[in-house]
Amino acid sequence: MRWNPIPYAIPGAAVGTALEPIELPDWAWERAEVRQSLRARDIGAVFRHAQQYAGASQARIATATGMTQARVSEIMSGRREVSRLDVYERIADGLHMPDDARHLLGLAAGRERRTGGAAFDLAAFPEVVRVYAAQNSAAEEIQQQAREAAELDVLAVRGLGLIGLNDSLLRACLPREQGGKGLRVRVALLDPDSEALVRRAAEIGESAESLAGGVRLAEARLRELAEVGDVGVWRYRMLPTWRLIRTDSTMFVGAFDAGWEGHESALYKVMETPHGPLYRGFRRMFEAVIDGAERTI
Repeated sequence: MRWNPIPYAIPGAAVGTALEPIELPDWAWERAEVRQSLRARDIGAVFRHAQQYAGASQARIATATGMTQARVSEIMSGRREVSRLDVYERIADGLHMPDDARHLLGLAAGRERRTGGAAFDLAAFPEVVRVYAAQNSAAEEIQQQAREAAELDVLAVRGLGLIGLNDSLLRACLPREQGGKGLRVRVALLDPDSEALVRRAAEIGESAESLAGGVRLAEARLRELAEVGDVGVWRYRMLPTWRLIRTDSTMFVGAFDAGWEGHESALYKVMETPHGPLYRGFRRMFEAVIDGAERTI
């Protein structure tokens, strides 16, 4: 089928008027399929995402982007494509795209800053799609990603709050019976017999015996799950620096320091991109930790 570019403003559209933008949830802009549609400038797919995640009708999309409903329908069906920069700008404004989404579409940052995201401009860093103040504020997002993932990697110290206890962040997302969804889980915990654990315990004002006991408890609880799913646990012996949760092509990265425990750290949501170094670097680091660690489960 022949593509028909849009070389002009749409007749009858409310161009230049104040239109109420469509509000997609912040997490919708971070989904892999949405980001791929933006990179490909597949506006038909972007409009379908607006329908899926914001419940917007074709008429609502038309109003927000300064088009006619017929034109929106043509774009969504593939009979037309968008080619003009000013039309892309209208679409970005009408869907209230955050700066990182605009960047993927090839546009400059917007005039207004969205709330609830980073405290600085992330448009030049499309891998970092959101910054959370701490793990607690990202909990729902992490669980949603884990439930849909085929692979789950965790780099922690003792891991009780992440994966070891019944009410921990990720426990409910793990396989519970044979023949489940086939989730592969790899967990790296700090060796309870290492000098690094003694140092870490001193940093957080806890006894080495208590911290080591927490690691061993987490291992014991994960061993229960290893009987029904693909669960592996490793002990590493280096002083912990990064705290990592990877769900397929998305990572949530925090840090350990003498001043705080991992769950208190700011948390960066990092997504895989074709040329970005962060996701690749952190994944390479995790693989190196696993390679140099002792597998216990």
